[in-house]
Amino acid sequence: MDPFDNSILKIFRDGKPREFQQILAEVEFSHNTLRIHLDKLAERGLINKNKQPAKGPGRPKIIYSTPISALKSSTVPLNPSMGVVTLAFSKLSQVCRFEKGGFCKKVRGSCSDRICPQIR
Repeated sequence: MDPFDNSILKIFRDGKPREFQQILAEVEFSHNTLRIHLDKLAERGLINKNKQPAKGPGRPKIIYSTPISALKSSTVPLNPSMGVVTLAFSKLSQVCRFEKGGFCKKVRGSCSDRICPQIR
């Protein structure tokens, strides 16, 4: 999850449903960025997106909420200012400065978690 997703999920920690404009007022990024990330989180099942019928003429309201299971399993850090990042070893190759195309130049072969020069 990226920082945008984490910011959105932090808002839903209290479990209250919100409208798009309420979420937009609480986050510090643009309307389009919020829309994209809410749709992505809804596809992953971390946020529910429900339509409420309009009381008069016009479009129905969309209410966003978080399922209880997503609140329990979310990976939002409790203190993001700590600067600690967890990364699975399988994803390390995407940021490793030694590995090129599955071959680790430092190890001179395929890298594993036991012999990786990035892990101390």
